[in-house]
Amino acid sequence: MEQDDAGKFLERFLEEFPNPLGTEDPLPVSPVSRKVTMQEVKGESLDLGLRLLSARNAPSWLGAAMCNAAVTELLKDDLSPHYFPQDPEQQPEVEQEVVMLQSEPLQRLFINKLREVCLAWQKQLPSPESSSLQTHSCSVHAIRNTRRKMEDRHLILKEFNQLLGLQDGVDREYYAVFDGHGGVDAATYAATHLHIVLSQQEALKSDAATAFKSTFTQTDDMFKIKAKRERLRSGSTGVAVLLTSDRLTVSWLGDSQAMLVRQGEPVTLMDPHKPEREDEKKRIEDLGGCIAFMGCWRVNGDFDQKPYVSNEADCSSIQLNGHEDYILLACDGFFDVVRPGDVPELVLEALRETGGSGDDVAQTLVAHAKAAGSSDNITVLLVFLKDPQRLLTHETSDFDQKPYVSNEADCSSIQLNGHEDYILLACDGFFDVVRPGDVPELVLEALRETGGSGDDVAQTLVAHAKAAGSSDNITVLLVFLKDPQRLLTHETSSRAEPEGATAAGI
Repeated sequence: MEQDDAGKFLERFLEEFPNPLGTEDPLPVSPVSRKVTMQEVKGESLDLGLRLLSARNAPSWLGAAMCNAAVTELLKDDLSPHYFPQDPEQQPEVEQEVVMLQSEPLQRLFINKLREVCLAWQKQLPSPESSSLQTHSCSVHAIRNTRRKMEDRHLILKEFNQLLGLQDGVDREYYAVFDGHGGVDAATYAATHLHIVLSQQEALKSDAATAFKSTFTQTDDMFKIKAKRERLRSGSTGVAVLLTSDRLTVSWLGDSQAMLVRQGEPVTLMDPHKPEREDEKKRIEDLGGCIAFMGCWRVNGDFDQKPYVSNEADCSSIQLNGHEDYILLACDGFFDVVRPGDVPELVLEALRETGGSGDDVAQTLVAHAKAAGSSDNITVLLVFLKDPQRLLTHETSDFDQKPYVSNEADCSSIQLNGHEDYILLACDGFFDVVRPGDVPELVLEALRETGGSGDDVAQTLVAHAKAAGSSDNITVLLVFLKDPQRLLTHETSSRAEPEGATAAGI
């Protein structure tokens, strides 16, 4: 089926472009820039190629493979005929060493390379890699809102390896949201080049977090040259994720955010760069700067405010266990008015409205943020790690693993004799790090600290479990069968009526 669809697309493409583009033929898609450096050729060409092919409904795996093949051939050519004439009177002497190429003739050549790939593949079409047919479904929506311009950009690359020619056996998907300010140039540049630079990092195969950090810095350095040359003053926050079969790596600059939802519960992946972060405040003040709120503290661009506005990205990585529901990336236009803890229920509500279709979930979330008072540009991108339909089933067990995973509960019963102190119920987030035999002393310690008040005992036990190394959700519920005050006296008298309960969870 995939081969048939690909063959039909190649036929349609050659019908539209029966001959190579001539020097005077208009481009079917506008290039991002008027002139580019050699370092920018690959990113600009792949961006134009993906826009050209996706607008013509190319199968995504085919579009990625075609673009990779075409840009590989393009970079083998002598591109000197497309060098941009330099004007010594208009450019500083330091800029004379940077070779610039004219985008329009360069992209005509690239489209002709795409056409040559089509001709060759009509005779022998390569098979899609099996991994490229098993990517995750997405929902994305972006609005300008009440702002004068739309300065957000986002990128979805399900065929990261195929587009960028990586062949190490590790399937990768890449997703990113960029929130520009002072113009869209920095956000557009990051969306065009960040993934290209990432794919070229030697550390990518062994340490994606380290690769991401170098990538953000290098991309910022590249944009600095362009900004100086074209007198640009824009900046951009950014959050990007790299997804493999068993690991999620997140990297960010500024206050755009990514979050993971696992079995209906939000999982914290990052701490955005905001003014209330003490480490950001200290970093700026140590450099001799002072705090004046600008919305975010780390961005690509904004070169007139460096080093106070940093280009050093933060990163985190998390092991996936197969129980994850989805990843959500969004700019501050969303997260300034929506708490991460509210996202799971909002997504479920959206899925209920559509009967389990995930296509319009992002649009519903954007509408919610706007109704909640956001006036900024809003971009929301969801990557579903499960079929959205399954998120509505509220399954309490792994039905696809039965009968090995059983639904048969065990039971026990005990006669009370009046000497019982309390009952404690807790999840494995507590009992994985706390032995039952240690509980009585922990409870007594908590009661001593409060003078016998049982209200905060569960909170103390949860804090103890977290300090002991638990990274899971933790819930502790105590039901006191005696007045907590009496537990401090070591009395052995008969039990009074149940006195109350205390509970805590994180």
